[in-house]
Amino acid sequence: MRVLEIAGICVVALLALLFAIFFRRRLLMLGGGTIRLQVRISTMVPGRGWSTGVGQFVGDELRFHRMFSLGIRPKRVLDRRSLTVVERRLPAGPERLTMPGHWVVLRCRTGSTDLEIAMAETTVTGFLSWLEAGPPRDPGSLRGRPVFGPRPIES
Repeated sequence: MRVLEIAGICVVALLALLFAIFFRRRLLMLGGGTIRLQVRISTMVPGRGWSTGVGQFVGDELRFHRMFSLGIRPKRVLDRRSLTVVERRLPAGPERLTMPGHWVVLRCRTGSTDLEIAMAETTVTGFLSWLEAGPPRDPGSLRGRPVFGPRPIES
């Protein structure tokens, strides 16, 4: 009898944890200005290290909340003023198994740090529009540069 009580408590605790994770995700998505994306957390193994989550646009920031986390604060915060897209590519190798086929990988630079994010191809257009709609930069910084090429980083 005691074993059944412990097993029942474990099952209820697990269900409560799953409910909390999905409820948190639903709350993030209700606020609007959110997208599904993946951020590469680790580059130790080529093609691996991707973390699934929700990106939330708040002012000049893109806040990345991990999908399976109970943390209230975002895992990463990307500031639009220092973020540039360096390269755009399709998923390759093991990445094709972890993300949908219509997703695109963007290699970005924030300050001196490189970062890879992946999102749906249709979402990339909105993301790039948000990135370009930021506060004015140095007028000469965009002249003659390709859309995905590196831009000077302002301090």
